[in-house]
Amino acid sequence: MPRKSLDDLGLLPTSVVGSYPQPGWLVDRDQVLTKGPVRVRDTALWRVPADLLEEAQDDATIVAIREQERAGIDIITDGEIRRESYSNRFATALDGVDVETPGEVVNRMGGTTKVPRVVGPIRRRHPIEVRDVEFLRAHSNAFIKITLPGPFTLSVQAVDEHYGSHEAMMMAYAEVVNQEMKDLFAAGADMVQLDEPWVQARPDQAREIAVAGINRALKGAPGPTALHLCFGYANSVKDKPTGYSFLGELDATTADYISIEAAQPGLVSDDLHKLPSKKLLVGVISMGTEAPETPEIVAGRIRAILEHLPAERLVVAPDCGMKYLPRAAAYAKLAAMVEGTRIVRREIGA
Repeated sequence: MPRKSLDDLGLLPTSVVGSYPQPGWLVDRDQVLTKGPVRVRDTALWRVPADLLEEAQDDATIVAIREQERAGIDIITDGEIRRESYSNRFATALDGVDVETPGEVVNRMGGTTKVPRVVGPIRRRHPIEVRDVEFLRAHSNAFIKITLPGPFTLSVQAVDEHYGSHEAMMMAYAEVVNQEMKDLFAAGADMVQLDEPWVQARPDQAREIAVAGINRALKGAPGPTALHLCFGYANSVKDKPTGYSFLGELDATTADYISIEAAQPGLVSDDLHKLPSKKLLVGVISMGTEAPETPEIVAGRIRAILEHLPAERLVVAPDCGMKYLPRAAAYAKLAAMVEGTRIVRREIGA
């Protein structure tokens, strides 16, 4: 099937960022909410026995696809239903990584998190998310996006006991991300997105090495690419900063789209001007509350963005992944986002 074009979606296409809520029959949502994102494997999160897990994940993925389509989303994902977190499924499937005896790093909240230890050369023994894309493509004719953890974030979420250099370890991660990215496009992805939330959390380190790693990871991309950064899941980070500490630097990346959160932290004008060469996915739906926005609120946020960004460069999205919201709230928010976008499309004659 020929890859779809974003141009076919018209002005102000709508997109999810990545994750959609996993059903309570599939995961223990109390554990998901309590633990937050995990960096090593945590099979205790799954309610379904191992011999039935893939089938159950497939069924839940179909639900996520249909809810995105029913809400009217233009750019959909598989909801990241098969993942215990946005990054650990990829990170723990690599050679050279010890996940049985993890190390620890300081997390965003100042506590510690268990992470993989890099004990040898980082290698990809097989494609990791290709079946995810193939399954998504087989069950939807929509424009489909798949997400990967970015090399800088992977390197921050690991303890190096092999390379002796953060930059060297990050570039090794970039190589395997690049291999996976190309396989995902070949499997039918219309867009591949790198998730790099840690460039915002570690801006000084990021300024030294992150752009080089991101560009290596995206080298030779045969289709459109996006890069997502945020201030952390609202489930964990309650008070959002008033501005990005690392954003304009991403204009030097080869990513076609930069995805930022703007609704909950109330960001618009200054930040949009930092990325003059990019198209943007801008968050107009907050993950900080379960109450859905009204279409009128969404329309107002889009109008404010269009004061600083032409419609041709804007994709309308939630702030971040929706993993931690109740499913009913996530669907209601997406439906309101789509209706609010339609209001503005009518106003601008799109």
